[in-house]
Amino acid sequence: MSRAMSTNDSPTTRLTSEKIEFGVMPDGATVEKFRFRNVHQMEVSILNYGGVIQSIVVPDQNGERTDVTLGFDTLDDYLKPHPYFGAIIGRYGNRIAQGRFTLNGKQYQIPINDGPNALHGGPDGFDKKLWTAALVDGSDWVGVDLAYLSPDGEMGFPGNLAVKVRYTLNNNNELGIHYTAVTDQETIVGLTNHSYFNLAGAGNGTVLDEIAWLDADKFNEVREGLIPTGQLQEVKGTPLDFRTPIAIGAHIQDKEAQLQYAEPNHGGFDHNWILNHPGDLTVAAARVMDPKSGRTIEMYTTEPGVQFYSGNFLNGTVKGKQGRTYAHWSGFCLEAQHYPDSPNHPHFPKTELSPGETYSQTTIYKFL
Repeated sequence: MSRAMSTNDSPTTRLTSEKIEFGVMPDGATVEKFRFRNVHQMEVSILNYGGVIQSIVVPDQNGERTDVTLGFDTLDDYLKPHPYFGAIIGRYGNRIAQGRFTLNGKQYQIPINDGPNALHGGPDGFDKKLWTAALVDGSDWVGVDLAYLSPDGEMGFPGNLAVKVRYTLNNNNELGIHYTAVTDQETIVGLTNHSYFNLAGAGNGTVLDEIAWLDADKFNEVREGLIPTGQLQEVKGTPLDFRTPIAIGAHIQDKEAQLQYAEPNHGGFDHNWILNHPGDLTVAAARVMDPKSGRTIEMYTTEPGVQFYSGNFLNGTVKGKQGRTYAHWSGFCLEAQHYPDSPNHPHFPKTELSPGETYSQTTIYKFL
């Protein structure tokens, strides 16, 4: 195991970062883990494989530190099929109907990997790439810069796309994710992060008792396959109304078609909520609190939507960190994003990127 450490010491802040060898790829390339700590004993670990958030350790109301993200202890497990634990998603987060979209009169085909649709950029997306990485820091933060060049035609997408993702940690317990991308040909881009959170601790039961709030009056109505119909539906009067804080499990099994599309057997949430304050990083977009531990996560984002997912397809067969099994509904995701299938809905927010433009977005997860 190799290790490199640095410390950001000033009169008002102490933040540390270190680089640790995490494993070796089948081709011999080294995968590294970048670990950051702040003065409140919050600790974040990032892998340059898939840009994965491998762990987030935060204290509870009594100071007990627990890892609140689902994932694995070894690289071998990340190399096997898994539900995108902690990964950067691209080129396009969420679903594209039949994997097809048209740009400038030309139709493009993404390999399908979710029934008849393409999910999260196709079967070989950014979550499976080895990113170049370098430790960085500022006056009041530490972090890592990740970079990946997606070649023209990769997974069917046009243009050479140069992507950079910066993860940062500060003493406000804020984990920032800052994405940028440029292209040499018109293309579509929609990046996000797919971390699963359980504020009671990863592998410690379900999240059904955790209290969620979403700053959204509407959501993308979906049809079978979780593809948007194009209609924005009011949350009022539906089980998808989180405008007042409510337990995730309070209505998750209601007999509602939208929940059945998300999980036919038991119901679940896997929808894009339309945020009331898109682009405003000063206003919380979502908040979830665990009543037993007191841990709370807030999400701030420049994106217009958030995919709130209740871990419906976790089924107790995946063994995660410390050998713990991840049961049904044992994690939730807050995926800041543009709307699903946007390239096929011209009235949705724009996802096209042209040469000379810069794709840029920021999401912050704050732990209280």
